[in-house]
Amino acid sequence: MTHWIAVDWGTTSLRVWQIGEDGQIIDHRTSDDGMSGLDPAQFEASLLSLIDDWLEQGTTTQAIACGMVGARQGWIEAAYATAPCTPSQAKPTNAPVTDPRLRVTILPGVSQTKPNADVMRGEETQISGYLTQHPHFDGVICLPGTHTKWVHVSAGEIISFQTTMTGELFALLSGQSVLRHSLTGDGWDDAAFADGVETCLTRPANIASHLFSLRAEDLLSGQSANVARARLSGMLIGTELAATKPYWLGQHVVLIGAPKLSHLYATALSAQGIQHEMANVTEMTLAGLAAAYLNLNGQPQ
Repeated sequence: MTHWIAVDWGTTSLRVWQIGEDGQIIDHRTSDDGMSGLDPAQFEASLLSLIDDWLEQGTTTQAIACGMVGARQGWIEAAYATAPCTPSQAKPTNAPVTDPRLRVTILPGVSQTKPNADVMRGEETQISGYLTQHPHFDGVICLPGTHTKWVHVSAGEIISFQTTMTGELFALLSGQSVLRHSLTGDGWDDAAFADGVETCLTRPANIASHLFSLRAEDLLSGQSANVARARLSGMLIGTELAATKPYWLGQHVVLIGAPKLSHLYATALSAQGIQHEMANVTEMTLAGLAAAYLNLNGQPQ
């Protein structure tokens, strides 16, 4: 029997978990109905297409959702909490639904105006999940992704954070720029990645010229696509590390993200002598959603 439903609704995908009365996962489903492909009027139908058989007549089941579903272009905008704040300090927003079997509550994101304007949606839930397991944590959490977040956490609060568009830049450069001709396939070269990190961490101002050298090396010496792809990733992450040095230098960094991408950040940080640990992104998301459910309902999950 469904006790409540956990929902992680991002830009390109939707993930749902059926949670039982004992807090255990009964079922898990996914779809490609991400926020970017839906109009506000389509969200309820999209969610019901995954969970309809989890709902019972005469009973209203609570769904707790995080991520881009609460963006301005999403189902309904969930107001940001302003840092410094706890990861879920702002009041959640109820989405408009017509099915009486369902109540959908969308968790807020977090914003800041100083030292630079920035926002996050979804990552704050993962941070909340980590803090449920490490309540006394004081340090830096890095959340690698399309838009990587570097977050200073202290006394249970998000103090400040910085976003870099490294993942999106990699996708654009490898898929739409002149470099695409030299980056075919999905091969990899560890040495080239390490060299790219070091090159742009040391001299980030030269990244524009370093990038074009990837194309030139292909044309002049037949550099393999594996080397070029890994070097591009290394260059972009190296430039990111140069920009975010105040967050990670001398810190113990927690990485919460997809395993493959988190491993790249771990490799780059290790080369700088930075200690780190990796937390499972799905487990942190579910822990954060469960904490939100408990806060809303005041009862065991």
